[in-house]
Amino acid sequence: MRIAVDARHVADHFPGIGRYVFGLLSALAELDHGHTLLVIHSPAQHNTRFDIAALTRSPAVTLVECPARPFSPAEQLRLPQLLHRLRADLYHSPYYVMPYVGLPHPTVVTLYDVIPRLFPHEVSPRARLLFDLLSRAAIRAADAVIAISESARDDIARAYDVPRQRFAVTPLAADARFRPQPEGSLDTVRRRHDLPQHYVLCVSSSKPHKNLPALVEAWARLTDEERGGCSLVLAGHFDPRSLKEQRLTEHSAAEGTVHVLPDLAEADLPALYAGAKLFVFPSRYEGFGLPPLEAMACGAPVICGPTSSLPEVVGDAGLVVDVTQPAALAAGIARALADPQLRSRMREQGLTRAASFSWRRTAELTLQVYEGAASARAG
Repeated sequence: MRIAVDARHVADHFPGIGRYVFGLLSALAELDHGHTLLVIHSPAQHNTRFDIAALTRSPAVTLVECPARPFSPAEQLRLPQLLHRLRADLYHSPYYVMPYVGLPHPTVVTLYDVIPRLFPHEVSPRARLLFDLLSRAAIRAADAVIAISESARDDIARAYDVPRQRFAVTPLAADARFRPQPEGSLDTVRRRHDLPQHYVLCVSSSKPHKNLPALVEAWARLTDEERGGCSLVLAGHFDPRSLKEQRLTEHSAAEGTVHVLPDLAEADLPALYAGAKLFVFPSRYEGFGLPPLEAMACGAPVICGPTSSLPEVVGDAGLVVDVTQPAALAAGIARALADPQLRSRMREQGLTRAASFSWRRTAELTLQVYEGAASARAG
């Protein structure tokens, strides 16, 4: 089969989706499946995080340029035309904004969550309407739908009244570079970002459902003794507007133990995770939740909430608290920082838990979806 995978989302504008697409493609490129992978990308898209060209080390991969950007009206016409020219047998869109007509071959779409429906007050009415219309259109256009967790599958199926049998679940994984790091790497990253020896880390975007203000408030509730000499580090790809609205930069300036690291380089993430005394993820909802998994893979003890997909990811390895209540979050942080044996146990359990996920397994499950969609259409 000639499988076309839309990798135009491997770009800085799509931090989470880009990580998923690149991780999946990297694993697919290593499998002995006999298919040709047509990787559609847009060189005009700003991408400082992942090396698309490295995928061509596999003879199964062919890079194909597409001038149409994601979200552009042009992609509705140009992408089907490109797929025709490529003689593709199957098309995989990793996003619900995709061509909805003109695709003569089986189509697979990956959907991640229904956040605009669950948190309607956090997006505009126009954004909610478009999300609903285009998600429904993607589900109708696709021969198969992939969800990245059982929780996400159930939420999407319930929101759009779709039978759960239409979905395949392909859990994600931490890349192999996320692992415990040598002390020299930790020192280098601390110096580069002017960080203290001991810190509590959160890696996240600044979207409202990520709940960063609750973490900052929880941190402010802790005494110096409860903090155990640690600073709080907030790292991720932050929207400056969200930072301003949530007053995170003001907290950073006023509270010397809070550091904000926007647009952190991918290369620094493993050491940043590995050097953390504790990783705290206050998100109220995740379609999957890669940061806690990456943190566990690097040996950081993890605190997170009990909602959405997070129990599927963290299992019994993390400390689960009510992240919507700053007092409960503060109590969980204080407990973990005060108990080195608890952190050691969480670290070991986290490493084991993270090792149970792999991109190879994600790729194998995704191949089953491709082959099933192709067979169903042929039959």
